[in-house]
Amino acid sequence: MKKLAILLTIMVIVLGLTPLCQAGGTEANVQWLFVQNSQNVVLEKGTLTLKNVAPATIFFSDRPKRIAGHMATADFVLEWQEGTGKESFHADPPNATLSIFGSDEIVDIVVELKNPRLKGNDLMYDIGVLEGEVPTTSGICSLFIDPVGMPLFPHVCRRGAPTAPATRRKTA
Repeated sequence: MKKLAILLTIMVIVLGLTPLCQAGGTEANVQWLFVQNSQNVVLEKGTLTLKNVAPATIFFSDRPKRIAGHMATADFVLEWQEGTGKESFHADPPNATLSIFGSDEIVDIVVELKNPRLKGNDLMYDIGVLEGEVPTTSGICSLFIDPVGMPLFPHVCRRGAPTAPATRRKTA
């Protein structure tokens, strides 16, 4: 229960401290970071499976724009699979930190992500472990995905009009 409270606190901080996406104008050169949460994780044979993944993927940027919001996880996967260009995840797979709230400890590993696919409520990636060891621990987890440039994710803000759920607004 305490670990769930920690996870919820992290989510509130991420969403509460960053202004939301601008409804007008374009966001050129924004570096998007992503967070995916799930109830459990399985790591085996070069595959990471986020079991019962949250239906929304959180995105945010750092200064100077400080933009945050969320998009459907299914849209995130679709954009990744269809992405083109040198700044797309498809062309340049991102690194990510997987943070697992185990029963006795929090375990973090750094992985390279490839080939995302949804199967029901589970999100799977092919992975290569870059730092740490594949844990035997499972439990509630968050996957913190490294930045990507704007061209890959038109659902975030395209031509100044958000096409993802209308949860974003301009703040001063």
